[in-house]
Amino acid sequence: MALLPVAEALERMLVDVRACGTETVPLAEAAGRVLAEPLAALRTQPPFAASAMDGYAVRASDVERTPAQLSMMGAAAAGRQFAGSVATGEAVRIFTGAPVPEGADTIAIQENVRVIDETTIEVLESVAVGRHIRARGLDFSEGDRLLERQRTLDPAALSLAAAANYPHLPVIKRPLVAVIATGDELLPPGSIAGPGQIIASNSYGVAAIALQAGAQVLDLGIVPDRLELIEVAIGKALAAGADVVVTLGGASVGDHDLVHRALTGLGMELGFWKIAMRPGKPLMFGLLDDTRCLGLPGNPVASLVCSHLFLKPLLARLAGRPDVDETIDATLGADMPANDIRQDYVRAHLVQTESGPSATPFNTQDSSMLRTMAEARCLIIREPHAPAAPAGTRCRVLPLR
Repeated sequence: MALLPVAEALERMLVDVRACGTETVPLAEAAGRVLAEPLAALRTQPPFAASAMDGYAVRASDVERTPAQLSMMGAAAAGRQFAGSVATGEAVRIFTGAPVPEGADTIAIQENVRVIDETTIEVLESVAVGRHIRARGLDFSEGDRLLERQRTLDPAALSLAAAANYPHLPVIKRPLVAVIATGDELLPPGSIAGPGQIIASNSYGVAAIALQAGAQVLDLGIVPDRLELIEVAIGKALAAGADVVVTLGGASVGDHDLVHRALTGLGMELGFWKIAMRPGKPLMFGLLDDTRCLGLPGNPVASLVCSHLFLKPLLARLAGRPDVDETIDATLGADMPANDIRQDYVRAHLVQTESGPSATPFNTQDSSMLRTMAEARCLIIREPHAPAAPAGTRCRVLPLR
């Protein structure tokens, strides 16, 4: 079977992928979610002309010539409107956010006012009509379209929705990712490993990438290399309504790599298998009814790299988020040799220099080495058959953090 180029594999995986269904959630639970429909304001903000400063509500015509003495008629605070109106020669003490009393048309800020006694003030500087007043509807008016569909509900968007009087919001459902680690050699963290055994690590990093992409994660644990047990685990994922089933290991061609057999035996239509990339060649993708199945390599670094390249864009599409190219331009901080037929994703340091980002690859790139993956700030992308490149050559990198 010929190795499939990365770009073609991504295109095949994402074809016909649509956002999950919608649901309505309380405003307090909507952070980071994606709007399922546009939002129009349910109210006007501010709903009345409001003072933008602490000071005195006055008539501008009364303070054209200063100093000007005015009679104090009362006070207006946020949430407590002055009941009367301001006539010629009168003033009302006012605080930020309070409704401007009827008759007043400007605010003399308190720094420019001298209090003579409890009933009299002296305005020291003239103020123009409308100064320090927030007009009704300054921010938005009822019916204004405020947020578009597919907007990620970041802090500002959430605050705007709250101000527009939405206690609940319509959002795209978060895709559910079921993670299944396979292998007789795997033990959970905290175990004492015996001969030939290792501590399972892949599922934690893959789950974290899924969570960062806005998904829910169902961890189905470690499954031994037995076909019937792998089938049971896949059945649990399907019963839970998983949108994506991610398997770790067992997607290659060895005698004990049973994931491919289990999935195809359950009816999965294979989309592709074996990618022209390093690390991550054994990557597998297929459809089992409406569930996407992503078979990741067992090597820890390969599983994380493939999650960044394939799982993240798949989950973004399912979560209703726009496709985003996260790669950036940089220069090489060291010489790199010519590349072979596979697209290479090289762990590297990434530093900012006067001329822009500079990426320096680690000397060792073994796909089992998690320490360098944790230290790496980017992946240098080397195209198939790329010629040798000296330090300073322009390159494309995928930032990791």
